[in-house]
Amino acid sequence: MPITTRLTARLGLTHPVISAPMALAAGGRLAAAVSNAGGLGFIGGGYGDAAWLDQQIAAAGNARIGCGFITWSLRKKPELLDRVLAHNPAAVFLSFDNPAPFAAQVKAAGALLILQVQTRRDAEAAIDAGADVVVAQGAEAGGHGEKRGTLPLVPEIADLIARRAPETLLCAAGGIADGRGLAAALMLGADGVVVGSRFWASEETLVHPNMLAAAIAATGDDSIRTSVTDIARKLDWPARYNIRVLRNTFIERWHGREDELRTVADAEAARYAKAHAEGDARISTPIAGEAAGLIHSVEPAAVILERMVREAEGALQRGASLVTGV
Repeated sequence: MPITTRLTARLGLTHPVISAPMALAAGGRLAAAVSNAGGLGFIGGGYGDAAWLDQQIAAAGNARIGCGFITWSLRKKPELLDRVLAHNPAAVFLSFDNPAPFAAQVKAAGALLILQVQTRRDAEAAIDAGADVVVAQGAEAGGHGEKRGTLPLVPEIADLIARRAPETLLCAAGGIADGRGLAAALMLGADGVVVGSRFWASEETLVHPNMLAAAIAATGDDSIRTSVTDIARKLDWPARYNIRVLRNTFIERWHGREDELRTVADAEAARYAKAHAEGDARISTPIAGEAAGLIHSVEPAAVILERMVREAEGALQRGASLVTGV
């Protein structure tokens, strides 16, 4: 039987699963594959490459998808939001910075406003900005984030939403890669989940095969939160955020020596960019989260999604059977 939640009802989905708008990894093929399989797929708007964005929107074809932006980066090129809204996306997903300057424009265009947060304070601001969906992202997540863990963050924000904005939906993110994670998130009070790392390792991803192989060989113990990757890519991320990646030779060399890395940033950035283009996972860091230990193969996104939901159905049924004597 399908899992029906407020998210599936409001968004017209078959499954309460959203694919994360992972910058430069989540393109049109992945977004379309997730949406066509019953979830809601997102293109990752990245760092402001209009031509790339147009290419990925075209690659999604006629699928009902959304687009996500790194909010502080979008502030530098706000015209990209106009570009996306012209294609009537199902939703716009904003993360990492104050969403208020863009919220009214998104809602006026008829798109759902999805705001990802990492703290209770951020959730309060998201509600004030008019979020249709708040995504509570725990530190287990791959890519950028902060310090709060998914397990306590999600119910805390669920309680906040219930008191202040009960019509607002809630999704959980961070470390969710299989049906157990989906079922657990629903029990914590979420209406659905946002999945990154597991879809990052799908057949439709834009990630180099060598990076995927490195992630499959890794365990959750191999992930680390660091600023080294952003220094190497010369990305000026706000200080409050760092990135979760998988350890490799480059990380082992520079983590804890960030000030020294900055003194040779130009040379190391060129070396890093070359490694990224060539898929050298010893230098270019695979951007996956603690869920890496739950990823054992690269599969079509539809297969990943369908198995996740099937496992969650079983987990929820088994959980109900533990309640006896009623």
